[in-house]
Amino acid sequence: MARRRGLRRLVVLLLTLALVAGAIYTAVFFVQRSETLVSERCTAVVGDRTAELAPDQAVYASLITAVAVQRGLPPRAASIALATAMQESKLRNIGHGDQAGPDSRGLFQQRPSQGWGAEEQVMDPYYAVNAFYDALLKVPGYESLDITDAAQRVQRSAYPLAYAQHEELGRFFASGLSGQTPEAVHCTLRSSTLPGDAGAVAAELGKAYGPLGTAVDGQTLVVEATGSQAWSIAQWAVANAKGLEVTRVEVAGRSWDRSERNGWQESPAPDGQVRITVAVREA
Repeated sequence: MARRRGLRRLVVLLLTLALVAGAIYTAVFFVQRSETLVSERCTAVVGDRTAELAPDQAVYASLITAVAVQRGLPPRAASIALATAMQESKLRNIGHGDQAGPDSRGLFQQRPSQGWGAEEQVMDPYYAVNAFYDALLKVPGYESLDITDAAQRVQRSAYPLAYAQHEELGRFFASGLSGQTPEAVHCTLRSSTLPGDAGAVAAELGKAYGPLGTAVDGQTLVVEATGSQAWSIAQWAVANAKGLEVTRVEVAGRSWDRSERNGWQESPAPDGQVRITVAVREA
């Protein structure tokens, strides 16, 4: 009798373990499948209208806009640059040309044979963006020109009217990423799978904006900034969240949380700083 009771207990225990294991497997499978089904994208919302980029495109959009902020250029300059890069390369740093310019390269398809610099220079996004702005600033009254006219005077494209189709996208992302429109840019991303490095975030931020007051607090980079600059940095961090493993951004009473996927929400974030938190290494 005792032996039978022992066998029954063993069977019950094995069944319980099997059920628990099955539940864990189902939960993990569900989470993994849910992550796979997430459509990753970055959106700029201005009023009741939106524009959308893939996360890798948003990285370059944030760089183009940050350099304009660093140089003290108006958001209009960033709008022109974004529309131009979208037309020329789909906002990707491509290493080949097209029919209009076999030797053209990079974000703006700048041609070494036309004096834009050596191939390795125009393939450097920081160099390419600054070279574009240098040329744009030589266009008299570019701020009041139509985007397609200003872009064409810089690029001298065989398709001068093509830039106009990207005007709205350029304006919306420039408005958000320059900080003129708070909360405009947010990204929907899968969960982080790798640890982040707050120091690496600081380094990339410095390249984009120049010297800033920063401090690393564990997994969080704290950036001293206010007003439109704070919002520009915060939305830059969101646009770069995928590659830099950013999980949370806090600024001026609002926060973006990668895991929530619901845009900017109310939070106790203080004024005067931007807090950028990266994924922690699992034990």
